[in-house]
Amino acid sequence: MNILTIEEMSKSYSERVLINKVSLGISDGDKIGLIGVNGTGKSTFLKIIAGFEVPDAGRILKGNKMNIEYLPQNPEFDPEATVLEQIFKSETDVMKVIREYEVVIEKMEENPEDESVQNALMNLNTKMDACNGWEVQNDAKIILTKLGITDFKQHIGELSGGQRKRVALCSALITPSDLLILDEPTNHMDNEIIDWLEKFLNSRKGALLMITHDRYFLDRITNKIIELDKGNLYSYQGNYSVFLEKKVERMALMDSVERKRESLFKKELAWIRRGAKARTTKQKARIDRFDELRDGKVEVTNEKLELSSASTRLGKKIMNVEHIYKAFGEKKLISDFSHIFTRRDKVGIIGPNGMGKSTLMNILSGILSPDSGVVEWGETLKIGFFHQENGEMNEKLRAIEYIREGAEYITTGDGEQITASQMLERFLFDGTTKHSFISSLSGGEKRRLYLLRILMEAPNVLFLDEPTNDFDIQTLAVLEDYLDGFNGVVITVSHDRYFLDRVSDKIFSFEGNEKIIQFVGNYSEYKEYIEKNPNLIDGDKEELKSVNAEDESSKAEEIKENKLLKFTFKQQKEFDEIDGRIEEKEKQLEEVNKKINAGSSDFEFLQKLVEQQKNIEAEIEHYITRWTYLNELDEEIEAQKNN
Repeated sequence: MNILTIEEMSKSYSERVLINKVSLGISDGDKIGLIGVNGTGKSTFLKIIAGFEVPDAGRILKGNKMNIEYLPQNPEFDPEATVLEQIFKSETDVMKVIREYEVVIEKMEENPEDESVQNALMNLNTKMDACNGWEVQNDAKIILTKLGITDFKQHIGELSGGQRKRVALCSALITPSDLLILDEPTNHMDNEIIDWLEKFLNSRKGALLMITHDRYFLDRITNKIIELDKGNLYSYQGNYSVFLEKKVERMALMDSVERKRESLFKKELAWIRRGAKARTTKQKARIDRFDELRDGKVEVTNEKLELSSASTRLGKKIMNVEHIYKAFGEKKLISDFSHIFTRRDKVGIIGPNGMGKSTLMNILSGILSPDSGVVEWGETLKIGFFHQENGEMNEKLRAIEYIREGAEYITTGDGEQITASQMLERFLFDGTTKHSFISSLSGGEKRRLYLLRILMEAPNVLFLDEPTNDFDIQTLAVLEDYLDGFNGVVITVSHDRYFLDRVSDKIFSFEGNEKIIQFVGNYSEYKEYIEKNPNLIDGDKEELKSVNAEDESSKAEEIKENKLLKFTFKQQKEFDEIDGRIEEKEKQLEEVNKKINAGSSDFEFLQKLVEQQKNIEAEIEHYITRWTYLNELDEEIEAQKNN
């Protein structure tokens, strides 16, 4: 049965059209996923349906008694309210009765002999029976407990940001509604909570409309996908995997330019299907990668779609961690943790919130010191850290100016130079957006820009702290492709199960009691192994490490046997010429330094000289890094010949 109809709805901000004459019908059994690139208007679309914004044109038709419950991405809270007061704050009839009941209960505790209070309580007991208030009240406490909130009288202002989001989620889930609207419900939730939420939403009666970047979550819950793209709305009946197949069919009707992307979709879908022997949930999750490509509206040109990665050359020593320990007051987080990092390690760090995942990243990156133990870093390490909050941004700069402050260009592993402008395009900033002022960008676009700035600085050890929280699916696909070719170490904290499967080849799992299990394999492989061997969680972590040591060793040998090192044509040419290039740049620097030291009184002339000096020094640093890399590679090639 249809419960809500959208007719010819439009919405613009200034000259930017977000929603252009879209129509949609929502039925009582629909579980709809809304997808699209950040900045296309997805959250605005939800706010309009929920009644928090007004469309410029068109109308929304719904019954007078229809209830809509809405969880925004950033809920507002009363810091003085208790958890239960916040939960029961809705203006629905049942919530009003529950609030009245809670007030009378408090009065009853203060004055149990007051006859008027006793009468009021009897009256409210009848009302609670009539509106099913007891069940709602009980459900609220059960769900809060499931979400890790057990002190119901604690004030909201005393909770962490993640805990507050869970309180808001509970409020949305227990409020009776015909249509539940959720904007990124899995953000800041750990994997256990996400698993529970999947089951809850699948068993819930009533319509659902949600935005989520969690591709596992999306596929397991939805029976309809709607895509907002350049103001238009496309509807697909079926879950996420069905959507991917239909998207290929739709793209097949497009011109030859789009067919390049279609071929990538088909390749990705084939990869998904090859997972048939795996668990169903794992197989379904793999559709996410395909979705990223699906969402891509970046211009497809004759240039290859693969995203080359750039990083500064790593030496033989990366990071050695020996017996580190860390506590905050009485709370012990990490105890006797050791690990030797090797080139191209891709590590996913998982575990419930508050266990110490970010603390471990901060220790490994040098931001925080362990209480005991040692972390040794190689001399060639160049760290890039993508924090949960953006670094300082001058919002008066244009996007391209901000990126150029990091680097004018990067050089990939095969010697290709990619300009800041080209990298912006590859990270989904079109010709207009890359010249926009940062102040005009959406929150998601700013996060994408911040990530690109870090990558442009060519780190060889990349720390990613919850990178999927603020990215749309398409951006995640671009990042995943970038990391595929990244010739350095990646260490990420994430609750996005697909991202962990896609990126990681090792798992560090915080299991409580300061224990960190180390596992060789991705997230799904780890979960599957633990399900088959549950005793390992309570046993010695070394047992799990030894189980996988043989696999890791055989993988390394296989790679070594199958991948003989050799120079590419470009690398050989660069190796032959690089000494001369360094010498030439050093001579140029010497000349510029002489001019600076001559003491000219022309300020503008001196300013230009200082800028030249800076650029030449950067070029010399780049060439020396390449010289180190090429000479180490030459040594490895020679050693390989002798073995």
